Amino acid sequence: MEACDAELINMETTTPIRRHRKKKSMVWEHFTIETVSEGCTRACCNLCKQTFAYSNGSKVAGTSHLKRHISMGSCPKIKSLERQQLAVTSGTKSDVDTTDPPKKRYRTSSFGYGFDQEQSCTFLAKMIILNGYPLNMVEQPAFVSFIQSIQPRFRMVDANALEGEILSVYHKERLHLMQVFGNMPGRVSLTVSLWTTSQTLGYICLAGHYIDSDWRLQRKMLNFMMVVSPHSEIALSEAISVSLSEWNMKTKLFTITVDNSSLSHDMYSASLRDHLSKKHTVVLRGQLFVARCFASVLNLAADVVTASIHGIIYNIRESVKFVKASPARDEKFSEIASQIGLSGTKALSLDVRTLWNTTYLILDAALEYKDAFTSLDACDDNYNEAPSADDWKKVEVVCTYLKLLYDSANNIMGTPEQTANIFFPEVYKILLALVNATSSVDPLVNSIVKQMHDMFDKYWRDCSLVLAIAVVMDPRFKLKLVEFSYSKLYGEDSSRYVKIVNDSVHELYQEYVSQPLPFTPYVDQGDDSHMNGIDSNLSSSPNVTGYELLNFDIYLSETAVNESTKSELDQYLEESLVPRSHGFDILNWWKLNNIKYPTLSKMARDVLAIPLSNPDCSFFGSGAGSRELDEYRSSLRPETVEALFCAKDWLQYSPIATEQPSTAINKMEL
Repeated sequence: MEACDAELINMETTTPIRRHRKKKSMVWEHFTIETVSEGCTRACCNLCKQTFAYSNGSKVAGTSHLKRHISMGSCPKIKSLERQQLAVTSGTKSDVDTTDPPKKRYRTSSFGYGFDQEQSCTFLAKMIILNGYPLNMVEQPAFVSFIQSIQPRFRMVDANALEGEILSVYHKERLHLMQVFGNMPGRVSLTVSLWTTSQTLGYICLAGHYIDSDWRLQRKMLNFMMVVSPHSEIALSEAISVSLSEWNMKTKLFTITVDNSSLSHDMYSASLRDHLSKKHTVVLRGQLFVARCFASVLNLAADVVTASIHGIIYNIRESVKFVKASPARDEKFSEIASQIGLSGTKALSLDVRTLWNTTYLILDAALEYKDAFTSLDACDDNYNEAPSADDWKKVEVVCTYLKLLYDSANNIMGTPEQTANIFFPEVYKILLALVNATSSVDPLVNSIVKQMHDMFDKYWRDCSLVLAIAVVMDPRFKLKLVEFSYSKLYGEDSSRYVKIVNDSVHELYQEYVSQPLPFTPYVDQGDDSHMNGIDSNLSSSPNVTGYELLNFDIYLSETAVNESTKSELDQYLEESLVPRSHGFDILNWWKLNNIKYPTLSKMARDVLAIPLSNPDCSFFGSGAGSRELDEYRSSLRPETVEALFCAKDWLQYSPIATEQPSTAINKMEL
């Protein structure tokens, strides 16, 4: 009995045997634990045989430093194996002894990011596309060295292989966009931009504008095509037809907006309309088919205004340069302005000559300091560029009309969605101001106003109908703003022009009425079935079949159409205007009223998507017309140029796949 008790006491006092868990970390595939002394162990690398501290008594060092040894390339054996692999894959000779035994398979784990050569090449191509880098960048030694320092396993491609990868990215994105266009609920309107090269060839850039199923305005570049004569309407019409055929949108063309800002636009657009109408259906007898870019007209008008005082603008630039040449001059000028009581709310800064808005800002600021410049001229013999009193009067006139253009451009650019309805008020305000100024006796005013009026009157005659129809689709204005504006512009004859707009809106609506809508079973929204004692199970009664009820629904729908005395358009026009509020979203309004106006909303979708100003044309650029490709891109193959431009447009509006490197166990032969 005493022996048993002693045995039990001995079992209680002895330390229980611990079972060590099996080490699960992948690092132990590459390390072996070696006991150095009692309670002290080290981890030995199976490849290079270096040892690292692991445990000392109760303290365990962990495995982070072991992972770094493997994954960060610290192991000399792994470096040697990688150099061998790089030499084999690149086809170069190496001093490495090739008589070594076959290379063993080596696995990296979750602590070493998996490497994918193809994925890396794709990301490289996207980087080149999005940033506009030259393709031969991949052959520059400094760039190659940089990439090798980051990932020695990456085999750098040459320019030809990169070009193939860029084309692959382009075709993949194009297929995705084809699916998007296949589900497009409405029509597409095009913008046309002309590009020239240092050679005799040119390019036509076509972009499609549409409102998607979620009522969001979209713009996608379709083609960047090389043509022999980009300014020819025949060449342009052929390019458009080819593009629409390639994108399966031959029946979906709505309007075209061109950069052509010459006075021969009517002849150009008529010829273009005639060529395209033979292959594509045009709405409203082609009256809306070709529109002009509003930004181009603004830029040309600004050029006319600034050219009228070219010499004075030079003097003002030199005056600002003089003041800003040194801190001492700037301080002296500020003291003069303060002494004569100028508050100095506007900052003096030099303009960018190719951006007319900066020219307006320098003139406007200098006009505020005109007395200070006059005083500076009197007290500083080194300053001799001061404008005269008559010059300042001319600057004031020029600023008046530049401000018209400047405010209009900012109003449009400040609108989140540049739908077609926002342009009518801007064009009307400018045209009305010019009409009212035609009676001025000032020679400079007459000269500026006459040239500007000719431009905007021509634009109004070319585009007033599409401008008016677009603003009618705005529930805040409808036909009322057209009536008001025309009364100011046409006086007693305004009713005739309002009738033209009203008739055109109804004619366009009838074209949409003739298009079949998806059938929707008749439902009286004011009826509540359970309140009338209708059991939903009765629809399965053998006496009343589903087929007979479907025919009954069709009969009710036809009866409702025949009994209706007002169309959706008439109901829309007769309803009260929506209050004008800050932040009003016209696309969201039509989205919410899509069920109420199923046919009219289809018309509104297409009309509001008309790009009355080409996004490729800057509102503050100098003049209008063609853009020019640089020498490098002009030297590339046309299909590569198209891939670079189109893929950049498609990728920049969609998030680039930022996939994390794979954490799965990858097997690599080293």
